[in-house]
Amino acid sequence: MRVVKEASVRRNEILDAAERLFGTKGFESTSTNDILNEIGIARGTLYYHFKSKEDILDAMIERITGGLVRQASGIAGKKDVPVLQRLTMTMLALNVDNDLGHEIMEQVHKPQNALMHQKMQERLLAGVIPIVAGLIEEGTSQGICRTDYPEEVAEMTLVYSNTVFDALAEHSEEERQRKIAAFIYNLERLLGMERGSMRETILPIFRGGR
Repeated sequence: MRVVKEASVRRNEILDAAERLFGTKGFESTSTNDILNEIGIARGTLYYHFKSKEDILDAMIERITGGLVRQASGIAGKKDVPVLQRLTMTMLALNVDNDLGHEIMEQVHKPQNALMHQKMQERLLAGVIPIVAGLIEEGTSQGICRTDYPEEVAEMTLVYSNTVFDALAEHSEEERQRKIAAFIYNLERLLGMERGSMRETILPIFRGGR
């Protein structure tokens, strides 16, 4: 007897299978046939929900990054927590903390999965930049920092960190520490803060990511 499922249930089932396969095999090495065989559905059912494998990738990334952005936004909105502490907590909330998520991120950083990396980075930045900019604006209003360009500072900081610290594991510990120190120094300058004032705020982000 054929089992008929609600559209949203079937759609999430396809995305769950795609996450597992993209996380273990990578996007380029996964075919639509692999996804069909993983779930046991007809090709027409898959194409009813998604036009292509890239369409599945887009929806999967939207689901992953959307959850991370909502979590970060919730933390940023906790006004009873000091703004600099919320900045740290917001950044830490962007770390994927489950086994499947780690598998996906491992695949994302492989050269053959450049498209997956680019799409995930673009979507995450689009969601996070306004959140971080809001925290910078709040810090400015409290006299903690000083900048006329909160959104641009957020963008420059996040784009740089996503580009440079993506590959930190390839550096020696000495190089890693130098890059972290330089990042903190330049962020303080962008925010118009005294040297060393952001150190205790930023360091937990790097400890959390190791």
